[in-house]
Amino acid sequence: MTAPTRPIADRKSPAQSEFEEAARAAGYDPENKWIGGYADYEWDHLRRLLDTYGLNLHGARVLEFGCNVGASTVVMAAMGAQVTAIDVAEDMIRIARANVARHGLSADIHHIADTRLLPFVDGSFDIIIANSVLEYVARDHLDPILGGLHRVAAPGAHFLICGTASRLAPREVHSGRWLVNYLPHGLDQLVFGRPNVQRGLSPFRLARGLSGRFEDVTGEKWESGRIAIHGNLSRGVRLAMIAAKILGLSPGWLSPNMEMLAKRV
Repeated sequence: MTAPTRPIADRKSPAQSEFEEAARAAGYDPENKWIGGYADYEWDHLRRLLDTYGLNLHGARVLEFGCNVGASTVVMAAMGAQVTAIDVAEDMIRIARANVARHGLSADIHHIADTRLLPFVDGSFDIIIANSVLEYVARDHLDPILGGLHRVAAPGAHFLICGTASRLAPREVHSGRWLVNYLPHGLDQLVFGRPNVQRGLSPFRLARGLSGRFEDVTGEKWESGRIAIHGNLSRGVRLAMIAAKILGLSPGWLSPNMEMLAKRV
């Protein structure tokens, strides 16, 4: 089996025109790094993470929970996976489909308005990926969603959670707001002038949802993943590793972007 090569978008294809039109229709610049350049970014990040964790995607049945513009979908399809990707945002589905097509790849991409009700049979997937998405899930939806993911995971399937903004972080990862993670939701209108300001996901809430469904099997690979992606370990990463060791956790639970590899139980 040959190593997968970086997927390149065919900028002269009809799919490229569809991608640009779909992105603009949704209010995005198709040339933006996090739209048109996102797949290239994930090739240098998610791919290395998947390799570090020893997840062989070739021929694997993969569910991407929350595909956004399809960047991770492109990467995993290029790595030989049979990807099924879903998202709650209908406009993202059109962008993701065109994104995959302009890279000359294929994936099953579906709009699911309520992801608590997954339309897949039990044990459908060998690998589930949630990349930068669980922090956007409504608080009362998280537990039933994790229950649904457990149901559609095959026995022994792996569940990779990555890029998930943590509510432990003093600065919210996506908005850059300081200390918002530590404020109760009831103060949003008073402090920010609007309700439902974005926060990270509480690792304690995530742990409760995973309990009895998926077990953390990250082990020493979190450190290897940081080195594979960034080339070194920052002081903050080293402090997280020390704290995690004291608490008996994998360091990904304590990082600003939570990351862990779990296995279905």
